[in-house]
Amino acid sequence: MKALVFHIEGMDCINEVLVLKQVLGSLVGGELNLAFDALKGKMTVSLPDENTLTVEDIQKVVAKTGMRAVPWADPCVGGTCKTEEGLWQRRQRLLLCLTSGLLMAAGFVLHSFREGSLSRVMFEKDSGGHILPVEVIILYVGAIVTGGWLIFPKAFDAARRLRPDMNFLMTIAVIGAMWIGEWLEASAVAFLFSLALFLESWSVGQARQAISRLMDLSPLTARFFSPGDGVLQERPVEDVPVGATVLVRPGEKIPLDGRITKGETSINQAPITGESTPVFKKHDDEVFAGTINGDGAIEFRSTKAASDTTLARIIHMVEEAQSRRAPTEQWVEKFARIYTPAMMALAISIALAPPLIFGAGWEKWLYEGLVILVIACPCALAISTPVSIVAGLTSAARNGVLIKGGAYLEAPAHLKGIAFDKTGTLTRGEPSVERIVSLNGHTEAELLGYAAALEAHSTHPLAHAVLHRVEVQGISPPSAENFTSFPGLGAQATIENRSYWIGSHRMLEQAQEESPQLHGIATEMENAGHSLIFLWCEDHVCGLLGVGDKLRPEARESLRRLKELGLKKTVMLTGDNEQTARSVAESVGVDEYQAGLLPEDKVRSISRLKDELGQVAIVGDGVNDAPAMAEAGLGIAMGAIGSDAAIETADIALMSDDLAKIPWLIEHSRKVLRIIQQNIIFALGLKALFILLALSGKANLWSAIAADMGASLLVIFNALRLLHSKHDPKGPVENQGLSSRG
Repeated sequence: MKALVFHIEGMDCINEVLVLKQVLGSLVGGELNLAFDALKGKMTVSLPDENTLTVEDIQKVVAKTGMRAVPWADPCVGGTCKTEEGLWQRRQRLLLCLTSGLLMAAGFVLHSFREGSLSRVMFEKDSGGHILPVEVIILYVGAIVTGGWLIFPKAFDAARRLRPDMNFLMTIAVIGAMWIGEWLEASAVAFLFSLALFLESWSVGQARQAISRLMDLSPLTARFFSPGDGVLQERPVEDVPVGATVLVRPGEKIPLDGRITKGETSINQAPITGESTPVFKKHDDEVFAGTINGDGAIEFRSTKAASDTTLARIIHMVEEAQSRRAPTEQWVEKFARIYTPAMMALAISIALAPPLIFGAGWEKWLYEGLVILVIACPCALAISTPVSIVAGLTSAARNGVLIKGGAYLEAPAHLKGIAFDKTGTLTRGEPSVERIVSLNGHTEAELLGYAAALEAHSTHPLAHAVLHRVEVQGISPPSAENFTSFPGLGAQATIENRSYWIGSHRMLEQAQEESPQLHGIATEMENAGHSLIFLWCEDHVCGLLGVGDKLRPEARESLRRLKELGLKKTVMLTGDNEQTARSVAESVGVDEYQAGLLPEDKVRSISRLKDELGQVAIVGDGVNDAPAMAEAGLGIAMGAIGSDAAIETADIALMSDDLAKIPWLIEHSRKVLRIIQQNIIFALGLKALFILLALSGKANLWSAIAADMGASLLVIFNALRLLHSKHDPKGPVENQGLSSRG
C-alpha cells in the first residue's frame, strides 16, 4: 500500500468528509482507504500498489467539490508553526462573512430609508407592483455573492452528483427567495449561513488550538554540553543528540526526557500527569519533557530524541485519537446521509402539495418550503459531536489521562464493572523483602545471592525487591545460565552446575517440594500478609523470602466513589496467595477477589465478568495484563508516564499512579456523552419545532436562519465547555499499608 496525504482547504466538518468519501471512495478502492482529520484539514488516501491514481488525479476530483487538495507538508516544526499564507488564505471565511454582512446592512439601511419604515422592509411582503431600487438590489446581490462564495461551488457539485447537502439546501433557499422577490431575506440567508460556517470553522480552530497548547508545553531549545569539548551551548531540541548532558536551571521547563546525573530538585509534572504536587527527583530519577523544574539546578542525560519523548507521544496519540471515531459520531454520520435528502423531499412536498391539492397560493407555500430548507441545515448537528469528542480527549490529556480515541472516551460511561490488578495498581508496586527464612544450612546471604541470580532476568516487582535488597546489603550474586521462565509461576536456571528453581507457593506445591514444617512457616507468613518467594535446588529447599507492599492511600476512597457512581461490581485479580489477597481486598473494599491466577486465568475471569455484567474494564500495568485487557475491551494502564509499552498497549493510560483518576474518568466520559446527547436533542428538537411552525404558516426565513445560527452557537459553546473539565479529587482516606503480592 502507498499513502498520499493532503491538506483539504474547505474541509471543516462531517458534511465535507461525507462529500469526499462519495467522490473518492470508488476511485481508491472503497471508503476504508480514506482517513480524515477535520481538525487539521488532513486527508490520507491509502492506495494498493497496483492503483495508478496520481496526486493530480485526486486534486482534480476534489476541486470539483468546491474544495482544494494540497499535498501535505506539516508547517509545524519544533513546536513553532510557520506559514507563507497571506491574509486572504488565512482569513478568507472571516473576510467574506464580514463583507456579506456589511453589504446586507448597507442595503437594509438604504432600503429602509427609501421605504421610510423599518417594519415594512422586514415584515411586510410585496403585494406586487412595487419595484425595489436598483442600488438596493445591487447591495443585496453583493451580500449574496460574498456570503455564498464558498457555498455555491459546493452546492453545484452536490447537484451535479445528485447528492444534496446543506450547501445545496441553502443555495436553493437563496435562489427561491430571490425568485419571489425577497431580496433582503435572500441576502440574510447567505450572510447568516456564511456566519454559521465561520463559527463552525472557529470552533474547530479552538479545539485545534487546545492540542497546539500541548505542543507549547515543551521548550524549543535546550542547553547541553558538547560531547567533545564540554562547552555549554544552546540549540533547538531537535539538534540535541541522545545521550547528551542537558542543563536545566531553576524554574525552567525540561526540554527532553532523560535521567538525572547531577543535582536534586522538585519537578512539577502536572502538565503530563495532572498531579497536584511537585515530585522530588534525585540522581538517576527520570525526568520528562514539558515538566517544570523547581528550585534546584540539575543536569540530566537525554534518553530520547525530541520526536520520541513521552510528551511527543501523548500529542501524537491525541491527534491520532480523532480518527478512532466514537459510536455517537458514527451514528451522526449515518444519520446525515439520509437526513438532508429527506428534508429536501419534505420542503418540496410543503411547497407543492397545498397549491396542487388544495389550490392554495403558490408564493406562500413556496416561501414556507424555503423556510424548511433553511431550518433543515444540519450544521449544528454535524459539528457538535466531533467538537465534543476532541474537546473531551484534549481535556483528559491535560488532566493526565491519555485516551486513544472517541470510542474509548465514551466506553467508561457505560461500565458496569472494573477489575483491578493488585501489585502496582491497588498497591504502590514498590515491594521490599521484609523477612528471610534460610533452610538446610544456607545462610541469608547465600539465599539472597541465589535468588538475585535468578531474578536478574525478571521484570516483576517482586524481583525488583530482591535485587534492591541484594544491592543494599552489598551481596554479589553468582551467575545463572540456561534461564527458563514459567509465566505466572517462577523460573529455573543453572547456578554453579546445579539446577535451581525460584517461584511462588503454587509452583513449590506443583514440584512436590513442600514439607509439613515448611507449610506451617509459609502459612504463618501468608497470614501476616507476606508474598512468598521460594528457592530450591535439586535435592532440597534452600529457603523463602517474605515480600511486602503498601496499599495506595487513595485506593479505598477511589473504590468507594466507584460504587457511588453506580458500578455494580469491583473485582481484584491477582496471582498472589489467598491470605494476602483477602487482606488487600478487605482493606480497599473491592466486592470480590480472585487469587492464585495465571495470565490465562485472568482472561477467563474477565470473560465471566463480561457475561455477568456486560461492559467491563481492567486496570493494570498495561503490559503483563495485555491479554486480559484485550478480553475486557477496555484496558486502563496505571502510571504510564515514561512507559512506552503501557501507552501502546492500553486503551486509556493514566500518566500518574493516581487511582482517583478512574472515578474522574467515568464522570468525564458521562459528561461528554451528556453534552453530545444535549446537542443532538436540542438541534433536532429545534428543527422539528420550526417544521411545525412552517406547516402552520407562522415561520419566516428571518426566524429560521436566526434559529439555525443560534443552535450552532449553543451546541458549539456547550461542547467547548469540556475543555475546562478538571480533575478535582476528594481527599483520600489514609490506609495503612499491608504486605501483599499480585
